Amino acid sequence: MTQFHLHLVSDATGETLNAITKAVLVQFDEAEATEHLWALMRNENQIEKVLNAVERSPGIVLFTLVDPALRKVLEDGCRQINVPCIPVLDPVMVALSSYLGAESRGRPGMQHVMDAEYFSRIEAMNFTMSHDDGQLTEQLEQADVVLVGVSRTSKTPTCIYLANRGIKAANIPFVPQAELPPVLFDLDDTLIVGLTASPDRLIQIRRNRLLSLNQVAETDYVDLDAVRAEVVEARRLFAKMGWPTIDVSRRSIEETAAAIITLFQQRPEE
Repeated sequence: MTQFHLHLVSDATGETLNAITKAVLVQFDEAEATEHLWALMRNENQIEKVLNAVERSPGIVLFTLVDPALRKVLEDGCRQINVPCIPVLDPVMVALSSYLGAESRGRPGMQHVMDAEYFSRIEAMNFTMSHDDGQLTEQLEQADVVLVGVSRTSKTPTCIYLANRGIKAANIPFVPQAELPPVLFDLDDTLIVGLTASPDRLIQIRRNRLLSLNQVAETDYVDLDAVRAEVVEARRLFAKMGWPTIDVSRRSIEETAAAIITLFQQRPEE
């Protein structure tokens, strides 16, 4: 296992660098990074502290700094220490600037400005939290997306992910022999998506859930035949209603949410 230091320098929260780093590091099984996050770096004194730390623990420096003066201080300092210093957003910024024929604003943290989009995400999050697990079903027509799924198909975390993208999402549990809310079948402008998974995968997750709650681990909830029948019943309903269905057995929450967002964006316009 190759261990190394990775310094992430940002003039904002560092979320962009974190996301990029995660996406890249998973491609290197034999490497383990010790990450140092330097967020809200907006003056030369702060950059000098970063450089001192890099000198003590040399490693790759990734940065998102829009101030040219601060960039120069960091790049010059890294050159003297002889460590790589990479502006991760530059290729995208250059391409967009060339294509649009316009310069970037050069203002740090623009993605976190409390504009209409920000408050839309907050509204979506509030809606999602109050419409989790079949709550307030009489308000389902206000949802952008409704997820219907058997137990342990990550309905709640997927809804939260969607809400963070500004999509008001509610979820309804599919329980064998139990009626779904009648209003669900009258929604015209809401995307309804069915979530399911392989019986083996569901049983594995459900057993772990029962163990964590110190509950009896041998019930219909984890019986193979019962779970198979549950999945078949759910799939049959989803097909009958024409709801798009996603099997989450081998999907991360992010992948499931991405598929739902694609479906949401592909809805026919009025």
